[in-house]
Amino acid sequence: MDILKNYIDGQWSASASKETIPVYNPADQNILAQVPSGSDTVKDVDRAVIKAQNAYKEWSKVPVMKRVQVLYQLKALLEEHKEELAVIITNESGKTKAESLGEIQRAIENVEVACGTPMLMAGDIIEDIARGIDEMMIRQPLGVAACITPFNFPGMIVFWFLPYAIATGNAFIVKPSEKVPMTMMKVFELIDALDLPKGLISLVHGGKESVDGLLEHPLVKSISFVGSTPVARYIYSKGTANGKRVQAQGGAKNPVVVLPDADKEMSSRIIADSVYGCAGQRCLAASTIITVGDEKGAFKESLYETVKQRTTGYGLNDVDMGPVITPESKARIEELIQKGVDEGANMLLDGRKAKIEGYEKGNFINPTILENVALDKELIKTEIFGPVMSLISMKNIEEALQFVNNGNYGNMACLFTTSGANARKFRNEADAGNIGINIGVAAPMAQFPFSGWKDSFFGDLHGQGKHAIEFFTQTKVVIERWPNIWSRKF
Repeated sequence: MDILKNYIDGQWSASASKETIPVYNPADQNILAQVPSGSDTVKDVDRAVIKAQNAYKEWSKVPVMKRVQVLYQLKALLEEHKEELAVIITNESGKTKAESLGEIQRAIENVEVACGTPMLMAGDIIEDIARGIDEMMIRQPLGVAACITPFNFPGMIVFWFLPYAIATGNAFIVKPSEKVPMTMMKVFELIDALDLPKGLISLVHGGKESVDGLLEHPLVKSISFVGSTPVARYIYSKGTANGKRVQAQGGAKNPVVVLPDADKEMSSRIIADSVYGCAGQRCLAASTIITVGDEKGAFKESLYETVKQRTTGYGLNDVDMGPVITPESKARIEELIQKGVDEGANMLLDGRKAKIEGYEKGNFINPTILENVALDKELIKTEIFGPVMSLISMKNIEEALQFVNNGNYGNMACLFTTSGANARKFRNEADAGNIGINIGVAAPMAQFPFSGWKDSFFGDLHGQGKHAIEFFTQTKVVIERWPNIWSRKF
């Protein structure tokens, strides 16, 4: 079984650590590879950072117009290998091939936006801010930047950060989730073909030891992270305590409000895709569905009929939903489902004990719907990160908004309605960073920041777009006076 290598100093090399952990296909539990782990991976981090610092000194002096030419090359390579990358993502993360293809497309879109860095990182100037004095603000790179990425989008989330960091003149280190490292192995095969200084972009494997190595290294200037809220809080607090700039995206518990005037068929279809897409393992998955007014019965029936038709199985087959990532995740999700039932919820659709022919060892859970979940219980407050819908009802939009705004998380909130006035009210008053109106997954396009509020985000500047440009640069203000010596009177 292959032991995955790091990519440091422009070449593949074995880890300093002899410890490894297996990488599984969640659909059948077959081992795909072994990934380095353990305390000695810190040595890999240190070597990558030192090489990155040397490369940064060279790269930061390259004109921005030339730097972005590399991104055009990378975009072409990602498009050329899109199918191959999608298969790797499906095999290591469990999602369907269609979802994997969509993920790579989102990555490509971020590369496209970052190609506009020559304009996006432009500074400002005012001539004669005082008589004979000019003042300007310019943007300069930070140095060595690093990202720590989650298992659920192994091909996309890196690209919220990497192309912007490189285009603005930084070096960059990627630490992928040890559950899904193989997508980045393929991406770095493509990166190896680019005309870049050796060491500018590195890939290091490992677990918490590698993470702490990046958080503590004095030459690492910024950390980008996406994952659960407890880990995001840890990354933010430790990174900032060590003087680093940090953006840490946390978890979510995303509510969707359905008003009586919403189109039931359309809403049911879109909400089902939101809850069960990627097996519910995404930070923008809808989780709690709130019906408003007297239409609960009709909408519940429409939703039930839509959801029960969804198929589950191996993602390279013709199915709507794949497995969850690990047996431990499956057990945790099923325990939460049972706890919801024990606390009084009504089971409309039970997805436990899913049986997929030919994939009996897979981590499968079928779509699940629980109705009338108590608002003060764990199922309403906890991020399940699985294919589970909690269906509740409220009297009016004001009550629904109060529920939305009382939650600890603030990643996404959505509303289904045909009323422009109610849509505007919800857009303005809902306390969440990403708002959807008749949208089930309010995932910002690459031009916009992937916003998040409250316990869903720690930091000031988010990934993607102009926020990423600002995050990976520091501003310098220059004030100049150039006396005209020829105008002096002698």
